Amino acid sequence: MTDFLFGPVLQSSSTLFRFWSPQYDRVQLKIEGQELRNMQPSSSGWHELSVNGAGVGTRYSFVLPDGLTVPDPASRHQPQDVHGPSEVIDLQAYSWRHPDWRGRPVEELVFYEMHIGTFTPEGTFLAAIERLDHVRDLGVTALQIMPIGDFPGNYGWGYDGVMPYAPESSYGRPEDLMALVDAAHERGICVFLDVVYNHFGPDGNYLPAYAPIFTEHHKTPWGNGINYDGEDSMPVREFVIQNAIYWTRDFRFDGLRLDAVHAIKDDKEEHVLRELARRVREAAGERHVHLVVENEDNNSDLLTRDADGQAPLFTAQWNDDIHHVLHIAATGEEFGYYKDYSEERPEKTAKALAEGFVFQGEMMEYRGETRGTPSAHLPPTAFISFIQNHDQIGNRALGDRMIASQPLEPLKAVAAVYLLAPQLPMLFMGEEWGAAEPFPFFCDFNEDLNEKVRKGRREELSRLPGFDAEDLPDPTSRETFNSAKLDWSKLGSGAGTAMLDFYRTLLNLRRDRIVPLMRGVGGNVGRYAQQGEALFVEWHLADKRLQLQANLSGKPARLSQPIDGEIIYDIGRIDGQAADPWSLAWSLVDG
Repeated sequence: MTDFLFGPVLQSSSTLFRFWSPQYDRVQLKIEGQELRNMQPSSSGWHELSVNGAGVGTRYSFVLPDGLTVPDPASRHQPQDVHGPSEVIDLQAYSWRHPDWRGRPVEELVFYEMHIGTFTPEGTFLAAIERLDHVRDLGVTALQIMPIGDFPGNYGWGYDGVMPYAPESSYGRPEDLMALVDAAHERGICVFLDVVYNHFGPDGNYLPAYAPIFTEHHKTPWGNGINYDGEDSMPVREFVIQNAIYWTRDFRFDGLRLDAVHAIKDDKEEHVLRELARRVREAAGERHVHLVVENEDNNSDLLTRDADGQAPLFTAQWNDDIHHVLHIAATGEEFGYYKDYSEERPEKTAKALAEGFVFQGEMMEYRGETRGTPSAHLPPTAFISFIQNHDQIGNRALGDRMIASQPLEPLKAVAAVYLLAPQLPMLFMGEEWGAAEPFPFFCDFNEDLNEKVRKGRREELSRLPGFDAEDLPDPTSRETFNSAKLDWSKLGSGAGTAMLDFYRTLLNLRRDRIVPLMRGVGGNVGRYAQQGEALFVEWHLADKRLQLQANLSGKPARLSQPIDGEIIYDIGRIDGQAADPWSLAWSLVDG
């Protein structure tokens, strides 16, 4: 193993502690129960000290000249949360039961987004293992875990993390996380981690006190941008890039989802995103390691394929466009950011399915700007589609899922579209049995920050309906957090069993009939047509043409052409070219 620049380095009978602080020429090491030790200044702002007898379990922190005591920014474990001391961990001590696991090729991926704290009543890494058989039997092949970089308090979404190397302590120890990844691999399930490299949370981020972590040269929705290209930026870049390698190498994650990459600004010749992707792939070697982005700019450059059809940078992007058009179809909601997708919605739906992005350089009225670049040249596997995720549920005033207010007929229709389309589908935990528990935003800061969050949520989402109500869930209360916990007892109900059978049927069909056709699929394979409320989409996959004819509306419609080939799945009644409300047919045609 190559030693990391960041974090403690275990030696035979000692531990080397390292701390980067170019702003100070004197830093002290504080080990619990011992006197302060002066660290030795090294080159480029580093301070080092090797301590005999310090080893696994040693708790330590650093003391700045002004007396401020701070944890290790690269701590592997924070047993007393983000303001407490760090603990020395030997990550190599874990004995992997499945060290030969190499992951899955991209076309086999079916994602399942989950939040560790609400996935089970216990809300821990170890408790999640007990539910992996359910996930496997459902037909899911990839867990998508929301951020776990240690964040302040006992509950949160994870996007306000401040310790990117330390798994959230309320979820368990690092070894517990390794056991979860290992258990998933045992069942043939990949594990992806959501990571946040565009900002740090407001509570517990001590980095600005001793290092140039931020720059005024770039602005983000959270304030000054992270210093990826200014003075003393090289260690900052390394801090993030090594973190990505750390998760995929030491914890054996099969991939990462990078949050809001549009907010990562860098003027260097090789953008930090490109360097990160290149180095993560180099470190992964022969393993299937996939990198996913969330990118509001819908810039297809990061998803470019090489001459062999491989992704040298990022494998796929969460595609909000598919979500938006399917959400409008199922709910009729056309407010907020859905406005840009409401006109000619069937055509936009067909375009998103066939080409990826709906807007490919056109002006968007609600956003007030142009968005997107051409995307038809990319393979369908460059896009991850969904009808629910943490953002799309949590950005609602009550954090309510669609099933709480919509009938099953339209929900099952749009599910049958996204689960069988050749884009990569992603379920949100509990969706498969019709879980009705909300998923509101929640966090656990100090009271001053809690009040700012309460007011800030209302202001930030003021253009969406419901946020002007007086009885909104308090995002900072434990009650709000507890309301989001899945009720697994509902899985065995009649309605839960029926919905689960529906999802299993679709995912089994996907695995058996569609995935084999997707191996090596390239770009420009989709085409679409639209007539009234009906839509037609066709993909050329291997020696077959996969076709979708659908009426995703509550009124009868006429299909643009008769159904051709072998029908492999259908919903509702389609008689010739006449289609009942919420009817669709998937078919395979030779040639």
